[in-house]
Amino acid sequence: MSNPWLSIPLEDYEGHMDSANVQQLTALAELFRCALDRCQPESVAVLGIAGGNGLQQIDCATTKRIVGVDINQRYLEAVQRRFGTLAGLELYCCDIAQALLEIRPVALVHAALIFEHVGLDAALENAVSLVAAWGKLSVVLQLSAQDDPGVALTRYASMQTLKNDFALIDITEFQRLLEQKGFHLILQENQSVPGGKALWLGVFTRGQCLNAIER
Repeated sequence: MSNPWLSIPLEDYEGHMDSANVQQLTALAELFRCALDRCQPESVAVLGIAGGNGLQQIDCATTKRIVGVDINQRYLEAVQRRFGTLAGLELYCCDIAQALLEIRPVALVHAALIFEHVGLDAALENAVSLVAAWGKLSVVLQLSAQDDPGVALTRYASMQTLKNDFALIDITEFQRLLEQKGFHLILQENQSVPGGKALWLGVFTRGQCLNAIER
């Protein structure tokens, strides 16, 4: 069966995420900036990069290598058009839930609203495999909402094809899994978005944790 992300136009995805009852594009960009400010990475990988939302937050004086991974080649072509002048930009078309990533590790891996769609098996293994020694992993997860825990209804009907494969991630269990893999939480932040939903940002460091958790 074809992955639904392959048939969703980028315009539909971005329009949906920017709809009045969703408004997550700006929130996700702000949370990415929070992770960048905290980590100051020399290199960063964005899993599920879509059209590149948030890349404008990168300080190219600090971050010299930018890796984008997505299952949809058309999304990556849009990133190239929009951000092709960024030095050190590398784009890879890959399904992180199926294929093993063979990409040189980076100082920061950022995965926002990805695991709800692809689960915590191969995708999480791919994410942690990309983190360099003593590097960091930043993750954005959707918190549960009483009225609509899944994909919000907007005029972009194609987005509803994602609903059957969408599942919220339990944050406590997620932290436990990463602890088992040697990752320790150093920063967490909640951000409310329209429709009664909220997003959780967690930044994890690989190796011994020497810093108290920031909130």
